[in-house]
Amino acid sequence: MAPVTINRPTIYRAAIIGTGFMGRVHSHAITAAGGEITGISGSSPDRARQAADALRAPQIFDDADEAIAAADVVHVCTPNHLHAPIALAAIEAGKHVVCEKPLATDADTARAMTDAAEAAGVVAAVPFVYRFHPMVREARARVAAGGVGRLTLAHGSYLQDWLLHPGDDNWRVDADKGGALRAFGDIGSHWCDLLEFVTGDRITAVSAQLATANRHRGGRRVSTEDIVTLQFATRGGMVGTTVISQVSAGRKNRLLLEISGTEATVAFDQEQPETLWLGGRGSNAVLMRDPDHLAPDAARLAHVPGGHPQGYQDCFNDFVADVGTATTGPPPDGLPAFADGLRAARIAEAVAASAGDRDWVEVPA
Repeated sequence: MAPVTINRPTIYRAAIIGTGFMGRVHSHAITAAGGEITGISGSSPDRARQAADALRAPQIFDDADEAIAAADVVHVCTPNHLHAPIALAAIEAGKHVVCEKPLATDADTARAMTDAAEAAGVVAAVPFVYRFHPMVREARARVAAGGVGRLTLAHGSYLQDWLLHPGDDNWRVDADKGGALRAFGDIGSHWCDLLEFVTGDRITAVSAQLATANRHRGGRRVSTEDIVTLQFATRGGMVGTTVISQVSAGRKNRLLLEISGTEATVAFDQEQPETLWLGGRGSNAVLMRDPDHLAPDAARLAHVPGGHPQGYQDCFNDFVADVGTATTGPPPDGLPAFADGLRAARIAEAVAASAGDRDWVEVPA
C-alpha cells in the first residue's frame, strides 16, 4: 500500500530574530505547534549561519527587515534594548509579534508598543510562559471558584544561581542592553505576572530593596541588581512579599508562589511542576497532575497521563500554539499580551522608584 500523504495548511509562518538560547526555545515551540520557520536573523549573518541548524532555519536573513518581510509572525529574541524597534517595525508591516520579556526597558516605550499593536489589530504576545503549567491553571481555577476563600496573603520567591560568581557574565548585566533592573526585569516580572494571573488581583503598592552582590563582572563595574526583596499590597486586600535572586547557590530556577486565604492555601513550585500543594486547617494534600482530575483549563494543557512529566519547553510549546490560535480567531484565555508586558514594566518602574526613595510607591492602574 502506498503511503498516505496528509497535507495540512501552515498557518504559522514565523521568522526568529535573535539566535541565542531563547531563539532555540522559540524554534522548538514553533515546530511543535505545527508552524514553519521561514528563517532567522542574528546580530550578523555569520552568527545566524552558526545557529541555523540549532534553530531549524532553512534561510538566513541579512537583517531584521528581511526577516519581517518573509513571515506572518515575528519572534523577537534579541537583547532587551532591541525589542522595541524590531517589534514596532513588524507591527508597522502588519505582522503578528511574539516579543521576549521585558517587553521594553521602560514603561513609556512598552506603552507605545502596546498602543501600536492594538491600533494595527495584530496579535502581540509576551512569553510569560509559566502561566502554561497545568498546575498553575489548577491553582487559578481553585482560587476563582472560591476554594481558597478571601485572599489574605501571598509570598514566595524566584531564585537562580547562574550569576553567583564574579566571573559569571552576560549581556543582561549591562543596563544599556538589559535595562536598569536586571534580576527583577528578567525573572521578578515572571513572579509578579504569575501572582496576578492566579489570583486575578493587582499589585497596587510596593516597597523594594535592591542589592548587587558582584559589583564587577568581566573586568567592568556593573550597576544592575542581583537581588530584590519586595513587599507589596494588592487592590483586593492581600499583603505579601517575594525575594528575587540570581545569586542563590544551588537554586537553578526556583519560582515559588504560595497564596493563602480564609479557607485554604495553594502553593506552586516551578522546580516541582507536576504537583500543587493544598493546605487546610485540618489536613494538607499534594495534588498530582492528572488530566482526569483537573479543572478544564488545566486539563487542556496536560498532554500526557499523570506521572509522565511535563516542563518548561511544554509550556512554551502551548504558549506558541495559543498564539497561532489567536492569529485565526479569538485568543485563548490566559494568553499573555503586550498589555501584560506593559503591566510588568509599570511594576518594575515602581520597584526602582521605591528602592531609590526607600519608601512605598504606588503602582499605576
